Amino acid sequence: MKNVKTFDELLDKKYGKVGSKKRNEFEEKAQMFIISEMLKDARKEAKMTQQELADKVNTKKSYISRLENGKGNIQISTLIRIFETGLGKRIGLTFL
Repeated sequence: MKNVKTFDELLDKKYGKVGSKKRNEFEEKAQMFIISEMLKDARKEAKMTQQELADKVNTKKSYISRLENGKGNIQISTLIRIFETGLGKRIGLTFL
């Protein structure tokens, strides 16, 4: 790791180049972590419990908990419903 000068170089060295299986798995987990933290922060900002949010979007508390812990798999439509209907937030998606 001595010759690594940027974060991208570190990721390449540790997880492989962009597009490799190992790198794709890392990127997917990293994105789920970001979504889980955003969900947790938005729920707390709204002063809602997991149960209250689950009730509002017609799902189970255990599902909200799994999402907040980065353990669940989420469809975009469900993500939008949770943030927009449940938490009153707008979602914008960017594809690179």
